[in-house]
Amino acid sequence: MQPTGAEHVLPGIDPEDVAEPGAVTVVIPTYNESANVRELLRRIAESVPARIPCEIVFVDDSTDDTPAVITDAARDCPFPVSVIHRETPAGGLGGAVVEGIAAATADWVVVMDADLQHPPALVPDLVAIGDTHDADLVVASRYLPGGSRAGLAGGYRVAVSRGATGLAKALFPRALRGISDPMSGFFAVRRAAVTSDTLKPLGYKILLELAVRCRPRRVAEVPFVFQDRFAGQSKSTAREGLRFLRHLVELRTASPLARMVVFGLIGLTGFVPNLAALYVLTGAGLHYLPAEVLANQLGVAWNFLLIEVLLFRDRRHHRHWADRVGRFALLANADLVLRIPLIALFVGQLHLAVLPATALALLTTFVLRFAGTEALVYLPRAARGPRPLRTGRLPRAARGPRAARPPRTGRDLP
Repeated sequence: MQPTGAEHVLPGIDPEDVAEPGAVTVVIPTYNESANVRELLRRIAESVPARIPCEIVFVDDSTDDTPAVITDAARDCPFPVSVIHRETPAGGLGGAVVEGIAAATADWVVVMDADLQHPPALVPDLVAIGDTHDADLVVASRYLPGGSRAGLAGGYRVAVSRGATGLAKALFPRALRGISDPMSGFFAVRRAAVTSDTLKPLGYKILLELAVRCRPRRVAEVPFVFQDRFAGQSKSTAREGLRFLRHLVELRTASPLARMVVFGLIGLTGFVPNLAALYVLTGAGLHYLPAEVLANQLGVAWNFLLIEVLLFRDRRHHRHWADRVGRFALLANADLVLRIPLIALFVGQLHLAVLPATALALLTTFVLRFAGTEALVYLPRAARGPRPLRTGRLPRAARGPRAARPPRTGRDLP
């Protein structure tokens, strides 16, 4: 669904105009955050009224004692707490959030980090504003009046955050219309607005994934002040930055037309290694015909690597890498063989001049090569309709203190 317009909810709203929030599942992805979880649970318990049905789901990729600390700290929490420990952190933090949403039982899911840079006091407000304004997504934004990115340490991180936000909004102007902070990791989403089969998370920018792929019907925003990390070290690294860039490419090339455009641009870059190799080989005394054939293979290898990394990264598991290499090389070289007969056909039968005939042959072989590459090298899975996440609400009966459920693995999810 296309968004029908986002609503900015600014400071100064009369509390009487905001309905009391309904049931909520708080999903918290964790990676070595044992020093933060006790304080986090304490602040959530202080912030969410006991009369509001609430559950907390940690999805943990830690290599330290974080799951054990969560289980112990949950004994003092008035809400049910569960831990899903993943042995294989597929999809990174975004993948953890998707697993948490799949395990949620409330109609509203609030996603937040474990480092207390996202203030727990805002959890009930996110849900209440979503209900009041009939929104499917409520984003806590650092860039609204009253919000702040004060917790970002140093000018470098501020610049990176601003740059990533600008790049995302430039690439997805319609999907992110009205979302001032698409890099925010603090938001509330209606579970009914999320389809599990649609999401393909990569890295930590799960809000961007949700907004672009699920297209929530109506979006609201509230300002928040990004806090200092309570304890531990930031997980933001250069490697995560590269994953974010790959994520942008995957999202932008989701449609066949966009994939074809990127396929063509990658093909154009292949001329650089091709011509460089041709220059070296002919300079070494090799005849230009075998040199052209060998140089073309270097261009083919260059194109294959870029296509693997940038365009079809999520489809590489359909075939063994050697099978993909062979098929791609066969299609790329068949282009040369097919082009000459096509030019002759266009000149002889359609009576085109040589230059337009050559251009038409190039276009025809390009389209055929793209279609062949997608279908024969990166064969997608059989198409299936989106599977909605399970529905249901938490019971509204009063609860006493609950201990954490034992840690589960991803295999225990329905």
